Amino acid sequence: MTGLDRIIENALAEDIHTGDITTLSLVRERHEARARLIAKETLILAGIEVTARTFHHLDPRILFTPCFSDGNALKSGDIIAEIIGDAFFLLQGERVALNFLQRMCGVATLTAQYITAVMGTKAKIVDTRKTTPGLRLLEKYAVRVGGGGNHRSGLYDGVLIKENHIAAAGGISVAVSRARAFIPHTMKIEVETETLAEVAEAITVGADIIMLDNMDTAIMREAVAMIAGRALVEASGGVNLETVREIAETGVDIISVGALTHSARAMDISMLLEGS
Repeated sequence: MTGLDRIIENALAEDIHTGDITTLSLVRERHEARARLIAKETLILAGIEVTARTFHHLDPRILFTPCFSDGNALKSGDIIAEIIGDAFFLLQGERVALNFLQRMCGVATLTAQYITAVMGTKAKIVDTRKTTPGLRLLEKYAVRVGGGGNHRSGLYDGVLIKENHIAAAGGISVAVSRARAFIPHTMKIEVETETLAEVAEAITVGADIIMLDNMDTAIMREAVAMIAGRALVEASGGVNLETVREIAETGVDIISVGALTHSARAMDISMLLEGS
Protein backbone atom coordinates (compact mmCIF):
# COMPACT_ATOMS: atom_id res chain seq x y z
CA MET A 1 0.00 0.00 0.00
CA THR A 2 1.35 3.43 -0.93
CA GLY A 3 1.47 6.40 1.41
CA LEU A 4 -1.36 8.00 -0.54
CA ASP A 5 -3.50 4.87 -0.21
CA ARG A 6 -2.97 4.86 3.55
CA ILE A 7 -3.97 8.52 3.82
CA ILE A 8 -7.17 7.91 1.84
CA GLU A 9 -8.10 4.74 3.71
CA ASN A 10 -7.53 6.38 7.09
CA ALA A 11 -9.68 9.36 6.11
CA LEU A 12 -12.51 7.15 4.83
CA ALA A 13 -12.36 4.96 7.94
CA GLU A 14 -12.47 8.04 10.15
CA ASP A 15 -15.61 9.31 8.41
CA ILE A 16 -17.55 6.13 7.63
CA HIS A 17 -16.36 4.05 10.60
CA THR A 18 -19.03 1.38 11.20
CA GLY A 19 -21.28 2.66 8.42
CA ASP A 20 -22.85 5.75 6.86
CA ILE A 21 -26.14 5.70 8.74
CA THR A 22 -27.80 8.37 6.59
CA THR A 23 -26.99 6.71 3.26
CA LEU A 24 -27.77 3.22 4.58
CA SER A 25 -31.20 4.38 5.65
CA LEU A 26 -32.05 6.36 2.50
CA VAL A 27 -30.47 4.47 -0.41
CA ARG A 28 -32.35 1.17 -0.17
CA GLU A 29 -31.77 0.18 -3.79
CA ARG A 30 -28.48 0.61 -5.59
CA HIS A 31 -28.70 2.87 -8.64
CA GLU A 32 -26.39 4.83 -10.89
CA ALA A 33 -26.04 8.54 -10.23
CA ARG A 34 -24.20 11.42 -11.86
CA ALA A 35 -22.42 14.17 -9.98
CA ARG A 36 -20.30 17.20 -10.74
CA LEU A 37 -17.54 18.86 -8.78
CA ILE A 38 -17.89 22.62 -9.15
CA ALA A 39 -15.50 25.44 -8.26
CA LYS A 40 -17.30 28.18 -6.34
CA GLU A 41 -14.42 30.68 -6.49
CA THR A 42 -11.19 31.41 -8.37
CA LEU A 43 -8.52 28.86 -7.49
CA ILE A 44 -5.52 26.81 -8.61
CA LEU A 45 -6.53 23.18 -9.01
CA ALA A 46 -4.57 20.59 -7.03
CA GLY A 47 -5.53 17.08 -5.97
CA ILE A 48 -7.63 15.82 -8.87
CA GLU A 49 -5.98 12.37 -8.79
CA VAL A 50 -6.37 12.14 -5.00
CA THR A 51 -10.07 12.95 -5.41
CA ALA A 52 -10.53 10.27 -8.05
CA ARG A 53 -8.70 7.67 -5.99
CA THR A 54 -10.85 8.45 -2.96
CA PHE A 55 -13.97 7.40 -4.86
CA HIS A 56 -12.18 4.43 -6.41
CA HIS A 57 -11.25 3.16 -2.95
CA LEU A 58 -14.98 2.83 -2.30
CA ASP A 59 -15.85 1.42 -5.72
CA PRO A 60 -13.29 0.99 -8.53
CA ARG A 61 -16.15 0.94 -11.07
CA ILE A 62 -16.88 4.65 -10.51
CA LEU A 63 -16.19 6.66 -13.66
CA PHE A 64 -14.33 9.85 -12.73
CA THR A 65 -13.75 12.24 -15.62
CA PRO A 66 -11.66 15.34 -14.85
CA CYS A 67 -12.34 18.47 -16.87
CA PHE A 68 -9.10 20.19 -15.80
CA SER A 69 -5.60 19.19 -14.69
CA ASP A 70 -3.65 20.06 -11.56
CA GLY A 71 -2.07 23.49 -11.93
CA ASN A 72 -4.92 24.91 -14.04
CA ALA A 73 -6.42 28.22 -12.93
CA LEU A 74 -10.20 27.90 -12.46
CA LYS A 75 -12.91 30.48 -12.03
CA SER A 76 -16.19 30.28 -10.16
CA GLY A 77 -18.66 28.02 -11.92
CA ASP A 78 -16.10 25.81 -13.66
CA ILE A 79 -16.90 22.11 -13.57
CA ILE A 80 -13.84 20.37 -12.17
CA ALA A 81 -14.94 16.80 -12.86
CA GLU A 82 -17.94 14.65 -13.71
CA ILE A 83 -18.56 11.44 -11.79
CA ILE A 84 -20.80 8.48 -12.64
CA GLY A 85 -21.31 5.60 -10.25
CA ASP A 86 -23.37 3.94 -7.56
CA ALA A 87 -25.11 6.69 -5.56
CA PHE A 88 -24.40 4.72 -2.39
CA PHE A 89 -20.65 5.17 -2.81
CA LEU A 90 -20.76 8.70 -4.24
CA LEU A 91 -22.57 9.88 -1.14
CA GLN A 92 -20.14 8.12 1.20
CA GLY A 93 -17.07 9.51 -0.51
CA GLU A 94 -18.31 13.07 -1.01
CA ARG A 95 -16.99 14.75 2.13
CA VAL A 96 -13.62 13.03 2.28
CA ALA A 97 -12.98 13.68 -1.42
CA LEU A 98 -13.95 17.35 -1.02
CA ASN A 99 -11.83 17.72 2.11
CA PHE A 100 -8.77 16.58 0.20
CA LEU A 101 -9.56 18.67 -2.88
CA GLN A 102 -10.49 21.86 -1.03
CA ARG A 103 -7.41 21.65 1.19
CA MET A 104 -4.98 20.96 -1.65
CA CYS A 105 -6.45 23.68 -3.85
CA GLY A 106 -6.12 26.10 -0.96
CA VAL A 107 -2.42 25.34 -0.53
CA ALA A 108 -1.74 25.59 -4.28
CA THR A 109 -3.70 28.84 -4.60
CA LEU A 110 -1.90 30.51 -1.69
CA THR A 111 1.48 29.32 -2.97
CA ALA A 112 0.77 30.83 -6.37
CA GLN A 113 0.06 34.18 -4.69
CA TYR A 114 3.49 34.10 -3.03
CA ILE A 115 5.15 33.18 -6.33
CA THR A 116 3.49 36.17 -7.98
CA ALA A 117 4.58 38.45 -5.13
CA VAL A 118 8.31 37.69 -5.62
CA MET A 119 8.28 37.56 -9.41
CA GLY A 120 11.36 39.19 -10.92
CA THR A 121 13.62 38.38 -7.96
CA LYS A 122 15.81 35.30 -7.61
CA ALA A 123 14.10 34.15 -4.42
CA LYS A 124 12.55 30.69 -4.42
CA ILE A 125 9.44 30.11 -2.27
CA VAL A 126 9.49 26.84 -0.31
CA ASP A 127 7.35 25.21 2.34
CA THR A 128 8.21 23.98 5.85
CA ARG A 129 7.34 21.03 8.10
CA LYS A 130 4.39 23.02 9.52
CA THR A 131 1.90 20.73 7.83
CA THR A 132 -1.36 19.08 8.88
CA PRO A 133 -0.45 15.83 10.69
CA GLY A 134 -0.90 12.93 8.27
CA LEU A 135 -1.32 15.14 5.20
CA ARG A 136 2.27 16.28 4.56
CA LEU A 137 2.55 14.22 1.36
CA LEU A 138 -0.52 15.93 -0.12
CA GLU A 139 0.24 19.44 1.10
CA LYS A 140 3.83 19.42 -0.16
CA TYR A 141 2.59 18.17 -3.53
CA ALA A 142 0.08 21.05 -3.61
CA VAL A 143 2.89 23.53 -2.93
CA ARG A 144 4.70 22.23 -6.02
CA VAL A 145 1.52 22.51 -8.07
CA GLY A 146 1.25 26.16 -6.99
CA GLY A 147 4.77 26.83 -8.26
CA GLY A 148 6.68 26.56 -4.99
CA GLY A 149 9.38 24.17 -3.86
CA ASN A 150 9.69 21.74 -1.00
CA HIS A 151 12.01 22.11 1.97
CA ARG A 152 13.00 18.81 3.60
CA SER A 153 10.21 16.23 3.79
CA GLY A 154 10.92 15.38 7.42
CA LEU A 155 13.62 14.95 10.02
CA TYR A 156 15.11 12.07 8.07
CA ASP A 157 16.16 13.69 4.80
CA GLY A 158 18.00 16.87 5.68
CA VAL A 159 20.13 18.46 8.42
CA LEU A 160 18.72 21.70 9.80
CA ILE A 161 20.52 22.82 12.94
CA LYS A 162 18.10 25.10 14.75
CA GLU A 163 18.32 27.20 17.90
CA ASN A 164 17.54 24.33 20.26
CA HIS A 165 20.00 22.00 18.51
CA ILE A 166 22.70 24.65 18.90
CA ALA A 167 21.89 24.96 22.61
CA ALA A 168 21.94 21.19 23.06
CA ALA A 169 25.25 20.77 21.24
CA GLY A 170 26.97 23.74 22.83
CA GLY A 171 27.33 26.08 19.86
CA ILE A 172 27.18 26.31 16.08
CA SER A 173 30.74 25.11 15.47
CA VAL A 174 30.45 21.94 17.50
CA ALA A 175 26.96 21.24 16.10
CA VAL A 176 28.15 21.49 12.50
CA SER A 177 31.25 19.42 13.26
CA ARG A 178 29.18 16.62 14.79
CA ALA A 179 26.66 16.67 11.97
CA ARG A 180 29.35 16.55 9.30
CA ALA A 181 30.97 13.56 10.97
CA PHE A 182 27.65 11.71 11.11
CA ILE A 183 26.00 12.30 7.72
CA PRO A 184 27.06 11.09 4.27
CA HIS A 185 29.09 13.47 2.11
CA THR A 186 26.12 13.87 -0.25
CA MET A 187 23.97 15.64 2.37
CA LYS A 188 24.00 19.39 2.98
CA ILE A 189 24.03 21.09 6.37
CA GLU A 190 21.79 24.08 7.09
CA VAL A 191 22.24 26.30 10.15
CA GLU A 192 19.66 28.67 11.62
CA THR A 193 21.08 32.05 12.67
CA GLU A 194 19.55 35.00 14.49
CA THR A 195 22.45 37.48 14.56
CA LEU A 196 25.27 38.57 12.28
CA ALA A 197 27.74 37.02 14.72
CA GLU A 198 26.04 33.66 14.25
CA VAL A 199 26.09 34.19 10.47
CA ALA A 200 29.85 34.76 10.65
CA GLU A 201 30.33 31.57 12.68
CA ALA A 202 28.19 29.56 10.26
CA ILE A 203 30.33 30.85 7.36
CA THR A 204 33.54 29.94 9.18
CA VAL A 205 32.47 26.34 9.83
CA GLY A 206 31.34 25.88 6.23
CA ALA A 207 27.55 25.59 6.50
CA ASP A 208 26.04 24.83 3.10
CA ILE A 209 22.84 26.80 3.78
CA ILE A 210 22.47 29.64 6.26
CA MET A 211 18.99 30.49 7.48
CA LEU A 212 18.32 34.07 8.54
CA ASP A 213 15.63 33.65 11.17
CA ASN A 214 13.32 36.55 12.02
CA MET A 215 15.82 39.20 10.95
CA ASP A 216 14.70 42.59 9.69
CA THR A 217 15.43 43.28 6.06
CA ALA A 218 18.31 45.70 6.75
CA ILE A 219 20.16 43.01 8.71
CA MET A 220 19.29 40.46 6.01
CA ARG A 221 21.02 42.61 3.40
CA GLU A 222 24.14 42.77 5.58
CA ALA A 223 24.03 39.01 6.05
CA VAL A 224 23.69 38.37 2.31
CA ALA A 225 26.70 40.62 1.69
CA MET A 226 28.71 38.81 4.39
CA ILE A 227 27.92 35.38 3.00
CA ALA A 228 28.81 36.57 -0.51
CA GLY A 229 27.77 33.40 -2.28
CA ARG A 230 29.69 31.01 0.00
CA ALA A 231 26.41 29.40 1.07
CA LEU A 232 22.79 29.46 0.01
CA VAL A 233 20.83 32.00 2.04
CA GLU A 234 17.35 31.22 3.34
CA ALA A 235 15.03 33.74 5.00
CA SER A 236 12.47 32.47 7.48
CA GLY A 237 10.10 33.88 10.05
CA GLY A 238 7.63 36.74 9.80
CA VAL A 239 6.93 36.02 6.15
CA ASN A 240 3.52 36.93 4.76
CA LEU A 241 2.14 38.30 1.51
CA GLU A 242 2.77 41.87 2.68
CA THR A 243 6.43 41.28 3.62
CA VAL A 244 7.63 38.64 1.17
CA ARG A 245 8.55 41.03 -1.65
CA GLU A 246 10.76 43.18 0.56
CA ILE A 247 12.43 40.04 1.92
CA ALA A 248 13.04 38.72 -1.59
CA GLU A 249 14.66 42.02 -2.61
CA THR A 250 17.38 41.59 0.05
CA GLY A 251 19.01 39.05 -2.27
CA VAL A 252 18.24 35.84 -0.37
CA ASP A 253 18.06 32.64 -2.40
CA ILE A 254 15.21 30.92 -0.58
CA ILE A 255 12.23 32.07 1.46
CA SER A 256 10.56 29.41 3.59
CA VAL A 257 6.91 30.12 4.33
CA GLY A 258 5.08 28.11 6.97
CA ALA A 259 1.82 29.82 6.04
CA LEU A 260 1.67 27.90 2.74
CA THR A 261 0.47 24.87 4.66
CA HIS A 262 -0.48 25.98 8.16
CA SER A 263 -2.64 28.95 7.13
CA ALA A 264 -4.02 28.09 3.69
CA ARG A 265 -7.78 28.48 3.47
CA ALA A 266 -9.81 25.58 2.06
CA MET A 267 -11.26 26.59 -1.30
CA ASP A 268 -15.01 26.62 -1.87
CA ILE A 269 -15.86 23.55 -3.97
CA SER A 270 -19.13 21.62 -4.04
CA MET A 271 -20.34 18.27 -5.31
CA LEU A 272 -23.84 18.20 -6.77
CA LEU A 273 -25.73 15.04 -7.68
CA GLU A 274 -27.85 15.35 -10.80
CA GLY A 275 -31.28 16.58 -9.84
CA SER A 276 -30.10 18.09 -6.53
